[in-house]
Amino acid sequence: MLENHAKLMQFFSSTEEIVGRKKLQKMIYILKKCEVPFEERYQFHFYGPYSEELTLRIEEMCNLGFISEEREEKKNYYQYRYQITESGREFLNHYEMDLPPLHDHIREMNGRSSRFLELVSTMLFFEDLPREEITEKVHAVKSTQNYTEEDIQDGWNFIEKLRGIH
Repeated sequence: MLENHAKLMQFFSSTEEIVGRKKLQKMIYILKKCEVPFEERYQFHFYGPYSEELTLRIEEMCNLGFISEEREEKKNYYQYRYQITESGREFLNHYEMDLPPLHDHIREMNGRSSRFLELVSTMLFFEDLPREEITEKVHAVKSTQNYTEEDIQDGWNFIEKLRGIH
């Protein structure tokens, strides 16, 4: 029953913290597209792939004290920081997880901006299309982001790099 929660806890235990709700959503989606067996369903939303299931699971884990969520006030918005707690680590000790090591993937994604991860996750959302159509889709659905051809090529290189990590 709590296996999906435990998978997310394993994700959080592989990093010091995740800064931003959007970044968290994109990171889990990208990992899922890299064959990491996360179960959350995603749909396309304003900021790219989004999972309401993930949002609810994170909220549950915060309420259980397994994940800490700190809200910081920025100039005109709030930013959230997520970390696994000691209770979360204890919970994780009760589960035998069969996930691949996530440290390298997470380090690579954490080193990138939410804007870039939004691009990559959008590209992956449409990955069944030919590359040129994906580029057209990105420009259509993310027109306000003004992604360049260089950004998109960087996205493809990033996807190849992530999928090459074992």
